[in-house]
Amino acid sequence: MKKKFLFILIALTFSFAGNTMEKKSPFHHLPDGTFRNPEGSPERDPNVKWSYKIFNEERKKIKINFPEDHVVPRKTVLKNLEKNKNDDYIAWIGHATFLIKLGDTTIITDPLFSNNTGPLIFGPKRYVDPAIKLEDVPQTDLFLLTHNHYDHLDASAIRNFPHKKAKVIVPLKLSKYFKNFSDVNELDWYQEVRVNDELKVTLLPAVHWSKRTLFDTNKTLWGNFLIEYKDKKILFACDTGVGNIYKDLGKKYGPIDITFINIGAYNFYPIMPIKDKSVYHTNPEEALSIAKELKSQKVIGMHWGTVILSLEPIMEPPIRFKNGAEKYGFKKNDAITFKIGQVTKLNEILN
Repeated sequence: MKKKFLFILIALTFSFAGNTMEKKSPFHHLPDGTFRNPEGSPERDPNVKWSYKIFNEERKKIKINFPEDHVVPRKTVLKNLEKNKNDDYIAWIGHATFLIKLGDTTIITDPLFSNNTGPLIFGPKRYVDPAIKLEDVPQTDLFLLTHNHYDHLDASAIRNFPHKKAKVIVPLKLSKYFKNFSDVNELDWYQEVRVNDELKVTLLPAVHWSKRTLFDTNKTLWGNFLIEYKDKKILFACDTGVGNIYKDLGKKYGPIDITFINIGAYNFYPIMPIKDKSVYHTNPEEALSIAKELKSQKVIGMHWGTVILSLEPIMEPPIRFKNGAEKYGFKKNDAITFKIGQVTKLNEILN
């Protein structure tokens, strides 16, 4: 009888331990329901305090001067979208907003169409209009949102988005912004959605953060999207800083055919102690280093040339991006920047 009792006790102990192990949360899930970056990621110095006063003073010194050909005329953009509607293509609408057409699926990323990147009428204002108006966005099948910052999650654009039957894929706890959409999918890191027979999307880790108010820091998740289409792999980066995670992602998911990655919003000196260095946004050289770790064939630099979010000269990112390509094992032509409104066939980019 004692042996039987002991056996039952041991069995219950192991059962309890097994259940405990099963319920253990991933590293990026914190007990209070917030999220954090992958293990070993750089962290911002808590002793450094942000100053809107200094930032606004320094931002006023930045000259808004860009070449005339930085922006394609709107009529030309609409004409080229129509011309290429039966082809696979990539079109830059501005900032982190792209149209990516793959087979019968047209994807839009982080659609930003408002004039400012903040609550209501506040926040940095864009100095270049979107390549097309929101109502002119072509039929869209897939809506990808990387995180909740105002320059990526444009609540007005979501409310007024003309194609609400599009499948929406967002990181955890962001579906609340898509109440009028019929097919909304929240993902944790490494979860995936099969969009159709040819296309699959996986949410992958990024080194970033989330916040829209004084009280919601890191209460919603952020992430990169891996888009797998036939035999091609495209990684669309959330805003991200450098981190050990990218070597791991390169080993598991590489090689990548095209990586879209942020190359702007990296200089916050003198607020931050080091010039050209941000924990949560890569500078152009760091973007290339991540692309190398992902074993990317081509790299498209984004998140520049639209709105002043930091203190580097507005046309500096693409110059540094091109100039740094060979140091990281790319040809200069493999480090690609678009004009706002540019529409380019996918096969022309990959050739």
